[in-house]
Amino acid sequence: MPADRYGSDVLGGPATPHHRARRVSRPQAAERGLVVEEVQTGWVGAVVRVEKSGGMHVVVLEDRAGRTRTFPLGPGFWVDGAPVELTAPVTSRAPAAPARTASGSRAVAGQRARVARGSRIWVEGKHDAELVEKVWGDDLRVEGVVVELLDGVDNLADALADFGPTPQQRVGVLVDHLVPGSKEQRLADAALRTVPRGTVLVLGHPYVDVWQAVKPGRVGLERWPVIERGTEWKRGILRELGWPASSQADVARAWQRILGTVRNYADLEPSLLGRVEELIDFVTAP
Repeated sequence: MPADRYGSDVLGGPATPHHRARRVSRPQAAERGLVVEEVQTGWVGAVVRVEKSGGMHVVVLEDRAGRTRTFPLGPGFWVDGAPVELTAPVTSRAPAAPARTASGSRAVAGQRARVARGSRIWVEGKHDAELVEKVWGDDLRVEGVVVELLDGVDNLADALADFGPTPQQRVGVLVDHLVPGSKEQRLADAALRTVPRGTVLVLGHPYVDVWQAVKPGRVGLERWPVIERGTEWKRGILRELGWPASSQADVARAWQRILGTVRNYADLEPSLLGRVEELIDFVTAP
């Protein structure tokens, strides 16, 4: 009889190269906004809080429909496809200044905000401004750069005429859905023809709305849904997520919920990160 190259008992005996090593859970602090999956039930949700209940620590998870469930803190969870053991987040009465800002820049401890420059960064709306502030706010205060609302790219040419950009007072503009052949691209090109060369830089991301620049995993999605033409995009997204979508207040609450999941630059898509960094460099260059 030929030798049995795999052995007589595939379940017994010493491990062979054909045995897969068991994945070991790593400790993971249950920070607010962290999206996790509870293995036994398959429940996926963002951490709302960690609290004591019945003499033990539990974690409260909220799914994308706004429902919450409570689970014992410890092993039995997955984060980004890897097993973890959830631990209580570490708190401190006097936290040390972070080594890095939310944008990944080196933090400058004790640095006061600089007097505002003449140059500006313009964004299309309130949500864009709030996202830029959350991730780049520390950097912008150190550099003395003010972010202002443009209220739509349709107003760009008129706003530039009022501002009067010069080499000493430049304008960097962040535009939604700036792709070749789009209405936004045509408006930007027309506005640039009205100002001195090198005084205005218009950059944009390919997304319909800045919400999509937040990585979908932060709200428990694999990808952002595609909304049919003719449907108001934000409300269409909320309906797909199963969130309230009947009023503007629902939209505002949803954005704050999404914004609350953004911890730093790593939670944003590279196509937005690079454009904002380039605009900051443009308006702060000598």
